[in-house]
Amino acid sequence: MASEEHPHVADDHNCEQSALRFSEILANLAGDETRDRVSVADILASMKDRAIGALILVFALPNCLPVPPGTSAILGVPLIFLTVQLMFGWKPWLPQLISARSMARTDFGTMMSKANPWIAKAERMLKPRLTMFAAPPAERLLGALCLVLALVLALPIPLGNMLPALALCVIAFGILEKDGIWTIAGAAIGVVSLGVVAGVVYAMIKSAIYLLLTFFQ
Repeated sequence: MASEEHPHVADDHNCEQSALRFSEILANLAGDETRDRVSVADILASMKDRAIGALILVFALPNCLPVPPGTSAILGVPLIFLTVQLMFGWKPWLPQLISARSMARTDFGTMMSKANPWIAKAERMLKPRLTMFAAPPAERLLGALCLVLALVLALPIPLGNMLPALALCVIAFGILEKDGIWTIAGAAIGVVSLGVVAGVVYAMIKSAIYLLLTFFQ
């Protein structure tokens, strides 16, 4: 009889994990005194079937804030991996070089103590609605848009990271909580951000051409 009970225990644990919100899972990782460090692989394992949305949020969120030059390029690489997987409906996977990256649990806890109130505030506005826009096949289209945003994020374009990162975060939240209103809003922000970035690139090219023509006159 004991051997028959174990699958039910595992199922109950999986159901409990699925019922937890993103902020609660991060708080549990930060408060787990059995571990010294928290890795990307730990977040992936903890989020289970919601891992792609969670990891897109984790890698996109820092870019919504002023960050040192080059940060967006570093964080953009794993976002490219994840958004390709979202587009094709693959299970989340990251290369060992990325998934093994970790930080001290205490540092992770400090970071979460600052970020979790904002994440929890966003979660209170989220709920399952218009789920057809936060599930396949809409997820595949969102994945294609997110891939373009991740590629833009990885490029060294001045002011080219905050709006695409915000769009990725809003879409990721929508996918996490199956909230179609948020995925639609995120897609709209994404399209606007691509327009802004295109304008910046156009202005840069125009300025470069003007300087070259002036120099060779």
